[in-house]
Amino acid sequence: MHSLSKSSQGGTYTIKWMFGLPEVLKTMHDMDIHEGSTIRVLQKFNDSLIISASNRKIVLGNEVADRIQV
Repeated sequence: MHSLSKSSQGGTYTIKWMFGLPEVLKTMHDMDIHEGSTIRVLQKFNDSLIISASNRKIVLGNEVADRIQV
């Protein structure tokens, strides 16, 4: 298990657990990103990454991706 920010570009992962501010977690749940969700890392940058989840493409900063374990 490792943080999403350490994941490989092009990889597909299942979220094991996530933590953070309640507002951020609610927004992610509203986008159907939660424990057990399958996500794919589309592209990585120095400070962020683009993921695909539930037919959506989402940009996450590393500060958020560090709090998601896959």
